[in-house]
Amino acid sequence: MENFPVISLENVNGSERKAILDQIEDACKNWGFFELVNHGIEEELLDRVERVNKEHYRKCMEQRFKEFAANKALLDWESTFFLRHLPESNVSEVPDLSDEYKDVMKEFAVKLEILAEQLLDLLCDNLGLEKGYVKNAFSGSRGPSFGTKVANYPPCPNPDLVKGLRAHTDAGGIILLLQDDKVSGLQLLKDGKWVDVPPMRHSIVVNLGDQIEVITNGKYKSVEHRVIAQTNGTRMSIASFYNPGSDAVIYPAPSLLEQKIEEGGNKEYPKFVFEDYMKLYAALKFQAKEPRFQAMLKVAEA
Repeated sequence: MENFPVISLENVNGSERKAILDQIEDACKNWGFFELVNHGIEEELLDRVERVNKEHYRKCMEQRFKEFAANKALLDWESTFFLRHLPESNVSEVPDLSDEYKDVMKEFAVKLEILAEQLLDLLCDNLGLEKGYVKNAFSGSRGPSFGTKVANYPPCPNPDLVKGLRAHTDAGGIILLLQDDKVSGLQLLKDGKWVDVPPMRHSIVVNLGDQIEVITNGKYKSVEHRVIAQTNGTRMSIASFYNPGSDAVIYPAPSLLEQKIEEGGNKEYPKFVFEDYMKLYAALKFQAKEPRFQAMLKVAEA
């Protein structure tokens, strides 16, 4: 099988731009995932993000998870909480976070937002869409939404009985992940086989969500992925989701829809309000995405 795509953004605005765009196009079409290096976020900041998150888990989350897991049958072997950055931050309101933690994660979120929007514009370039098209499509009345799922996957005594996180596609837009560089576990489904997403220090893993599939009219697709529970080591996962605003109306880009029809295809994707899709996704997250799209098509046609 081909190697998992690792893409350097160094010189993306210079002589290497065409080659980098080609690599991103191939990864979006054939993988739905890729790993970024030379992405512009300082290694020193990434080290601080890792340190404060691992310290917070050990201090505030580890024992709580052990007690919870001892008393309840878990569907997913993970310890999580969520931070919201846009349209307004809730970081100051989340309990048990140190001032250093809040400051580091706010700084990280600013850098990630810039990177997410840079990547979306590179996608637009490849798709023949005007710069800013996807951000505008995501904006709704209050701009895009942006948040972080902070997760840890502790050692699991029975990894054959439970997943770290069951297989699913992501509902939103573009996802940027800082993952543990020592403990693996993330896998994606490619050509019917589960493929490891390799841990790599200071890299950012990128994957595409369902909304990118809709906007591109299926040219790029969200990909099923999962986390395997491990018997040794706790895996850190800092996944940040750049998503449409709740009232954003999502639909295939007209030029891409026309292109598909000219090629003899049919309209396959619905037009919907993102919040409505999320309500459906909440109930059907761990099921196939196609019935979700079909359900939204029926609503749109009603």
